[in-house]
Amino acid sequence: MELANQISQHFLDSIETKQKSIEVLIEPIHLAGEAMVNCLLNNGKILSCGNGGSAGDAQHFSAELLNRFEKERPGLPAVALTTDSSTITAIANDYNYEEIFSKQVSALGQPGDVLLAISTSGNSANVAAAMKAAQEREMLLVVLSGNDGGEMAGLLSEQDTEIRVPSSRTARIQEVHLVVIHCLCDFIDTQLFGGDES
Repeated sequence: MELANQISQHFLDSIETKQKSIEVLIEPIHLAGEAMVNCLLNNGKILSCGNGGSAGDAQHFSAELLNRFEKERPGLPAVALTTDSSTITAIANDYNYEEIFSKQVSALGQPGDVLLAISTSGNSANVAAAMKAAQEREMLLVVLSGNDGGEMAGLLSEQDTEIRVPSSRTARIQEVHLVVIHCLCDFIDTQLFGGDES
């Protein structure tokens, strides 16, 4: 019975974190969605990156844009910088692991593009480096983080958007990040293609 209670507690904790997140995340999600919509309307693209579970989230986001979310529509330009093992291992081997995303951002990013930077702690050195590279390329930043925002919070400029989950637990932060990603996909689809169901 003890394990059943533990499982139940995960659901309750997740619900509690999501309820707390509603209060603080609606406005930044809206701002991030607007930045992404404007980027796409101006023929830009959205790059995304993260490590571990956040790499999975980066890929999830780009897949929803490139393919479809909940309605039939044309594919949208999005690239997860976590997927090319040859590029990642070449950069890590020839330079260092901290540059695996920043070198890609420097090569692929254009002014007006958006970088979706994901880190539950906000302290991922390679994601922070990607943010700096994006700023050099005059890109906008949307940061998904948690806890106190970490090092990445200090890198943001006024036009960037931070979506910081009010939790210090990695699992809870990741669960809210997934909801945020779905909110952003729905926001983009609604703004670009209308709110009708399909």
